[in-house]
Amino acid sequence: MVDKYVVGLMSGTSADGIDAVLTRIKDSGDQTELEVLDFETIPYTQEMQKKIFTAMDPDRSSSPLICSLNFELGYCFADAVKSLCHHAHFSIDRVDLIGSHGQTIYHIPDSDETYLASTLQIGEPAVISYETRTPVASNFRVMDMAAGGQGAPLIPYVDYLLFRNLERTIALLNIGGISNITVLPKRGTLRSVQAFDMGPGNMIIDELVRKFYGRPYDRNGNFAKRGKVIKQILKTLMNDSYFVKKPPKSTGRERYGKQYAEWMVENWRDQNSDDLIATATCFTAKAIFKNYQDFIQSKNPVDEIWVSGGGSHNPVLIGWLQTMLPDVTIKTFESNRLNADAKEAAAFAVLANEMVHQQPANVPTATGAKEQLILGNYTPFTGMKNRILIGG
Repeated sequence: MVDKYVVGLMSGTSADGIDAVLTRIKDSGDQTELEVLDFETIPYTQEMQKKIFTAMDPDRSSSPLICSLNFELGYCFADAVKSLCHHAHFSIDRVDLIGSHGQTIYHIPDSDETYLASTLQIGEPAVISYETRTPVASNFRVMDMAAGGQGAPLIPYVDYLLFRNLERTIALLNIGGISNITVLPKRGTLRSVQAFDMGPGNMIIDELVRKFYGRPYDRNGNFAKRGKVIKQILKTLMNDSYFVKKPPKSTGRERYGKQYAEWMVENWRDQNSDDLIATATCFTAKAIFKNYQDFIQSKNPVDEIWVSGGGSHNPVLIGWLQTMLPDVTIKTFESNRLNADAKEAAAFAVLANEMVHQQPANVPTATGAKEQLILGNYTPFTGMKNRILIGG
């Protein structure tokens, strides 16, 4: 089986930049072998981040803005590929395939009286393909939703391929804008994988820090360290219907983003800013703990939790989580194949490889889809550099 050089691109709900990873992938499915060759995060400019946040806001967004931003982000993603290849001293002509998650603008996991269950990721793949002269796999979530799933989480399939273990039950906890978990039971099959979004991650914390201090996030948890948790506020925050909802379930910025942070500030305007940040940080840990206690512990008690995402760099958050789960070993994601920050971008490189090999790649027990399906849309490049990869 010929190795493929695949670039994975990820921009999460925090919208702080593009994670780009260069990988070498051999084979597919259960035989997948992944090697990370290089990784880089390309921050968005303040202007671009502002556009993304505006597009996400139902009260300020518009059709012209989303239409234009779709192409603008396509160029940003293409530039990220070029930057990564330059950083790796790797000719872009050698890249076989790009897997792009895109930027989520809105996610509606469940239908209601007004809106149909749906999701929208933008970052035009045709622009990425043309600018890099490389085929692109993208739009991975929609097929799962077409089959009645929530389109999230998608990473559990990759977690199972790469990290299943015969001796221990491992939980892979990603604390990005939203917290999500994959539980891999020892000696388990794909059908035994348990995965879902647990609720808030860094988004509420980031928004509070941005409002109070004009900084993008709480570096090393410094503001949370200075504050104290306000127990009555924490109790109010934990009375959240999302936490009692049984998996499969997913959520996003629509629920735990800027509007949530503004609601906190408005309701507790007399409170110290560091105390609110500390309370929001503890809220993230407590939400993870409650979901674990209610939906995982009795079914698949874990031996170890490996933490990735921006939250893995917040020692206050991780410290509270360890205090709440004293019998579980909690550590920063570890693998000789990829680091904590590169994990999600690498997952979309793997999903792109699965798509061109025509391998089903969702986990119905995690998303609620009716069946396993091939995920993603394929955008070929038909110019001078053209590699037909589907099926190969």
